[in-house]
Amino acid sequence: MKPALVVRPGTPADLDTLIDLAANAVPRLTNLPAHRERLAERLARSVDAFARTIETPGDEMYVFVLEDQAGEAPQIVGTASIRARTGAREAYYTWRREMLIHASQQLDVRREVPILSLSHELSEASLLCAFSLDARYRGTVGERLLRRARLLFVAQHPERFMPRIAVAMPGHLDDQQQSPFWESVGRHFFVRDFAEINEMAGIYSKSFIAEVIPPFPLYQALLSDSARAAIGSIHAAHFVAAADLRAEGLEDSRHIDLFDGGLLLSTTYDRLYSVRHNQWHPVRLRDDIDPNAHGTALMANQGAAGFRCIAAPHARSNTGQLLLAPEHAEQLGLETGRAVLAVALPAIDHETTPC
Repeated sequence: MKPALVVRPGTPADLDTLIDLAANAVPRLTNLPAHRERLAERLARSVDAFARTIETPGDEMYVFVLEDQAGEAPQIVGTASIRARTGAREAYYTWRREMLIHASQQLDVRREVPILSLSHELSEASLLCAFSLDARYRGTVGERLLRRARLLFVAQHPERFMPRIAVAMPGHLDDQQQSPFWESVGRHFFVRDFAEINEMAGIYSKSFIAEVIPPFPLYQALLSDSARAAIGSIHAAHFVAAADLRAEGLEDSRHIDLFDGGLLLSTTYDRLYSVRHNQWHPVRLRDDIDPNAHGTALMANQGAAGFRCIAAPHARSNTGQLLLAPEHAEQLGLETGRAVLAVALPAIDHETTPC
């Protein structure tokens, strides 16, 4: 049977499909605007980044797509990106959760008061972002393949990325698709609807943030009940994604999204599961691999512009060779004796998915 899914670098020819994926993202993403000029520029930057030899991370953007090759004509069914350094062009702002202690011996009062402080600490991180998947593929191995293939690219090319990796999870929206956090905080300073400011931030420079947002701490006790509940939240459609990223080694941070209060996950490069557990194996082609007899692994070839990643049975010989069906080797552009980077997919702890 012809294998289906492969992750590869995006190209300008993928633009129309990326616009559709951006328009249908749930919820709509700041970092994936359905804007032709913006996405065309992003794809051009990505092609350039994959093609160049890079020694230190800068303002590169790497765009990946998930391609379904099962039919007569390949279809792009998902996209995900990495920003090499979030603050390379302008500061990347978040709210950082902190605690102030107010105490008075005379009144015999000691209160720990949670506050939000404006931060651009994560400007010195690489950001996993712009993830959108065709609804038909949600909950499949293809979703995990698209999400994690980026990390096998990071594992092969650590010089292209910052030592810290972060991802901003979309925050809670109410039944009217409004952000309670935005209504209690952002609207007072930006005087815009959440959807409008989300679109502006995705298309234009974010320099307006520094121009408008006050630099002073926000006392959480002064926010609405619904806004406080949204601090560090994760949109319901992304619970499983958060669990998968936590299984990868990312941890809940003190940072939340500036607009919707969504949680940011973060870790260092050396703590990523895909970095600690990957192995290079020489390839040996076999036609008789039983997919039910082996666990699933993500496998990536060597290279940058020619990067390819698939999910396939994790079958190994007694001598350490990775046994690949010829059709999987063809997807990766590999022959017998060439090396493939493989990492087994860990289980997801679904009990920790809600936040």
